[in-house]
Amino acid sequence: MNTTADPNNLLQVQHFLIYAWWLALGLAFLLYIVLDGADLGAGIFSLFLPDEQERGAVMAAMAGTWDANETWLVVAGGVLFGTFPFVYGSAFHYLMLPLMIVLWSVMMRAVALEFRHHAVRSQWLWDGLFGIGSLFTVFFAGMAMGAILKGFPLTQGQVPTYPGGLLRFISPFSVWTGIGAVIAASLAGCMFIRARFKPDEDIRRRALRWGNVHFFLALAAVVITVVWTILVFPWAANKWLGSYFWIWLIVAAVIVFAVVQMRRASHNERDVTAILWLNIAIALMWFSMMATMFPWIVPNTWTIFSGASPSVSLVTFTLAMGSFLPVMIAYNFYQAWVFRARISKLTSYGD
Repeated sequence: MNTTADPNNLLQVQHFLIYAWWLALGLAFLLYIVLDGADLGAGIFSLFLPDEQERGAVMAAMAGTWDANETWLVVAGGVLFGTFPFVYGSAFHYLMLPLMIVLWSVMMRAVALEFRHHAVRSQWLWDGLFGIGSLFTVFFAGMAMGAILKGFPLTQGQVPTYPGGLLRFISPFSVWTGIGAVIAASLAGCMFIRARFKPDEDIRRRALRWGNVHFFLALAAVVITVVWTILVFPWAANKWLGSYFWIWLIVAAVIVFAVVQMRRASHNERDVTAILWLNIAIALMWFSMMATMFPWIVPNTWTIFSGASPSVSLVTFTLAMGSFLPVMIAYNFYQAWVFRARISKLTSYGD
């Protein structure tokens, strides 16, 4: 009996696993964006609330789910480390400063959430740190995304590494993507607050006004980002304006339809439905970006094939972690169901 592995079959398995984990990585980042993005946006919104009870209630609105939402960022990092280690090592070196700020900001939010309900005279401090941590997390994560789209240089060698400076990630485009991320998160945060608070709460009316402004800012931000991307990134322009441009037009039309449905649901006070339509639009834009970048995982730097683990490591990682993603998704769904009830401003985190 011949026990020698067929190299062609092994290559096919490796390619299948690379595609599967590339999609899983995109899914993990997407779930972090849509789940924790709403929490972060609500935190940004809380910076503009003068009522300390409402600020505490905003924290209470996410009390049962915020930690699991943030776990998706850990999952994405684990998938990147386990399946695309060369990308992980060089990209984290390139993005060391913004990702450090994101990490500190996430920890700042967590500390503020836990300390706020124990404080008396220093509640204002923890409220402020919670809002600032939310703002910094979104802005610098958005900057990191813009910096990744620009790519980065690598050394020539057996294990390519990033040879550049600490501030190379800063560019007009990355600053803009940071601003765009803040706008998008603020819109999601306002919709989250409207879905979590009782209909007669004043905070819902403020969230509606804030959300209306950020809706139009978000539309403008998407248009500016698309035009800017076409002008500066040939890999995007060649796909969007190439022979298959009609496919991208169809995708854009579906996204517009989802946005229209979101606004209609929001005006009709169907807040959860509005959030679902917003998340559908975000998911379509996210996977459209992944398709545009393909086969690059970092444009002009790493493809999903050049940055992937050897086949044996991929198989081992799949066997160890393959069942983790559906468990996490089920847990998130269970949390959302348990903590689905609306609250009032008298609700305080920790009670």
